[in-house]
Amino acid sequence: MELNIITTDKILEDLFKLRDEKYREFQSKLIPNIASDSIIGVRTPDLRNYAKRLAKSEAAAAFLSELPHRYFDENQLHAFIISDIKDYEQCVAEANRFLSYVDNWATCDQMSPKAFKKYHGELLTQIRKWLDSDKTYTVRFGIGMLMQHFLDDDFSPEYPETVAKIRSDEYYVNMMIAWYFATALAKQYDATLPFIENRRLDAWTHNKAIQKAAESYRITPERKEYLKSLKIR
Repeated sequence: MELNIITTDKILEDLFKLRDEKYREFQSKLIPNIASDSIIGVRTPDLRNYAKRLAKSEAAAAFLSELPHRYFDENQLHAFIISDIKDYEQCVAEANRFLSYVDNWATCDQMSPKAFKKYHGELLTQIRKWLDSDKTYTVRFGIGMLMQHFLDDDFSPEYPETVAKIRSDEYYVNMMIAWYFATALAKQYDATLPFIENRRLDAWTHNKAIQKAAESYRITPERKEYLKSLKIR
């Protein structure tokens, strides 16, 4: 496949050649908030492989500039290409441009830029901007990046404090908040527990965080039982 001369129309043609109808039906059930006819049905490993090849071609820049995309699979491909951009500034710029068009949790969560790992100081500034957004999946992405990059050596109690203050009517934001606190309980239990004990989250998110923590293999049975006792009934 001569990707160096491929057009954006050819990209779409290639994606349809990789289509798996059963997988398309499966994805449609997992992502109910987008139209089923916008899902081609390309399996994730195939999309990742295609993204790696496409990223090395001149067609990549043209594809990234053509927003919005029509199909979910194009958005997934876009997220994978951004995730592999090595230059931090370019990666952030492309992520910021793309986030305005992200319309589902799967694309949001698939975008995990490797370039962010070495630029935590600069990344924090970006995360704060994402958390202040009025767009559902931009906020979700910001929480996800805080969870991915700042629950280990660079952890500070101010980060769960920031997430605890977020209030949203959006299911996909609140689910990410719950996921954040469940992960924080696994990695930073002592610093995170007071947020649960003091009921700093809304009731639904509080209980969902406990549920997800109870499902984690990284939390001891004793801690799980205590967390369950803190559920809001």
